Amino acid sequence: MEEKISKIKEELLSSLKTATKEADILNIKSKFLGKTSELNGLLSDLKNMSIEDKKKYGSLLNVTKKEFESIIEEALDNLNSNVSYNFDDTLPANEEMGSLHPVTIVANDVGDILRRMGFSVLSGPEMETEYYNFEALNVPKNHPARDMQDTYYLDNGMLLRTQTSAMQVHAMEKFGAPLRICVPGRTFRNEDLDASHENTFFQLEGMVIDKNISIGNLIFTMQTILKEIFKKEVKVRLRPGFFPFTEPSFELDCSCMICDGKGCPTCKHSGWIELCPCGMIHPNVLKAGGIDPEEYNGFAFGIGLTRLAMMKYKISDIRVLNSGDIRYLDNFKIN
Repeated sequence: MEEKISKIKEELLSSLKTATKEADILNIKSKFLGKTSELNGLLSDLKNMSIEDKKKYGSLLNVTKKEFESIIEEALDNLNSNVSYNFDDTLPANEEMGSLHPVTIVANDVGDILRRMGFSVLSGPEMETEYYNFEALNVPKNHPARDMQDTYYLDNGMLLRTQTSAMQVHAMEKFGAPLRICVPGRTFRNEDLDASHENTFFQLEGMVIDKNISIGNLIFTMQTILKEIFKKEVKVRLRPGFFPFTEPSFELDCSCMICDGKGCPTCKHSGWIELCPCGMIHPNVLKAGGIDPEEYNGFAFGIGLTRLAMMKYKISDIRVLNSGDIRYLDNFKIN
């Protein structure tokens, strides 16, 4: 057994030497720590061993698993700290400086904050199956919760994803547990357009799966993100909500930064902006991802990046963000 573990460790270290980007390391994590990994197979075989062998090898395998997790986490940290960019300084300078879209700026900022908290940033398909967008998230066919989202169905039998939550089970299937990921991206719903609603908008899905995760961990994560984004303490409220893929479920609102909570058309004169549906991951979702809910639990949240950008830059009308008006984007020039 010791020889086999040593051989697996050598293969892991050898694979990491050739990894040049974050996706490479995450694939290596899936290979060596995922549910179909050789190490996980050895852990599964413990139940067939004698009591003496269970005592002898159970501890060894668990220590090895933690060691592998530390090795991979260190590799990710080293990769992110060694990123460098090469520029050709012989090219003529352009006096016109470029600009970034405010949603892009906010998405990058939130991604950087979560990276520092140990999250990996993933991407996912905008065209999705009903299974990953609904059924794997505990929303079966004909479930009334589907009426909460007006979905664009496509002629090929697929749909435009209504939420970045569609990546939850994809990530669980590929990487297993423990897991900390965030997924920024565009989503689509057949909404009536007004000052705070669009049919194309941007979200960032966050998910943490580990042992002994609590609602306190969720609240701390959300408070940290908002404090870092707005560079000050932000007044928030947490109220009960309903989402089939979380239990319990919450709605996190922040005080409207456009009117300072006094009430305006953007917040429908309530003084609050609905920013982040969140909650503890439903056991059925963990099962769909191949994770044992008796061993692991976790939380998930979906930040509305479009609304977050509106709050950060005091943009009163969401439709401006999709207007393509270059004169407006000039306000966000790169410094």
